[in-house]
Amino acid sequence: MQVVVEQLLTPVGLRSLAASDPAYIGDYIGDVYQRDAAYHQGTVWSWLIGPMVKAWCRTHPDRHTEAAEWLSGLQEHLGDACIGQISEIFEGNPPHRPKGCFAQAWAVAELLNSRRLLSN
Repeated sequence: MQVVVEQLLTPVGLRSLAASDPAYIGDYIGDVYQRDAAYHQGTVWSWLIGPMVKAWCRTHPDRHTEAAEWLSGLQEHLGDACIGQISEIFEGNPPHRPKGCFAQAWAVAELLNSRRLLSN
């Protein structure tokens, strides 16, 4: 869990590859081929915050406060690209610009489920 926190966790979800990996692509730009090449090479997937929070809570039942802090970036994003929605993906490099579909239902669902889990 600690490796995931240190290498993959961002304010808006989990990277698909650590920035330290030589194959990492942190910017989701360019033509279709370039964007497809970056898709699983460092792009941040917002919906992965849900499984991360669930795993963290199972392995660290006394440290829910840390997981709650991980949700703040996505909660702020609810007022950005499409109000009340969460973008599908974000660039791996800061400032983690939203990319892909601007309204991804499973990302919203994972945020809501994570908030519910942490409130218990």
